Amino acid sequence: MRFALSFSSASDAEFDAVVGYLEDIIMDDEFQLLQRNFMDKYYQEFEDTEENKLTYTPIFNEYISLRIPGFNMAAFTTTLQHHKDEVAGDIFDMLLTFTDFLAFKEMFLDYRAEKEGRGLDLSSGLVVTSLCKSSSVPASQNDLRP
Repeated sequence: MRFALSFSSASDAEFDAVVGYLEDIIMDDEFQLLQRNFMDKYYQEFEDTEENKLTYTPIFNEYISLRIPGFNMAAFTTTLQHHKDEVAGDIFDMLLTFTDFLAFKEMFLDYRAEKEGRGLDLSSGLVVTSLCKSSSVPASQNDLRP
């Protein structure tokens, strides 16, 4: 039983180290620029339809080639699924784009919508009201009674 605990702890430590490393990469300005340039290059290829174009495959293959050399992403993805509650949502979503084609496609569709001004706009549907009535008229002495 002790072996299983040691293996689990070593496995968890390795997972934590890899996630930390990947978070550092993803948050790095150089990676963000690389990502943005890649998205700018291909976002117009993607359409929000059920059917996937054949042109998506080479784009996806180019994208996954940006990964860390010698890193087994398939094994890491399996581990990631087991630890998804321990990873920040945006980092988890980004990591999925390296292995999950639908997450990859959704990333491009969201980016295209944003570039074309079709992003999610909640401003017209939100109304903020105060819970306290305020008045520009100064309070009279009568209004201040308990």
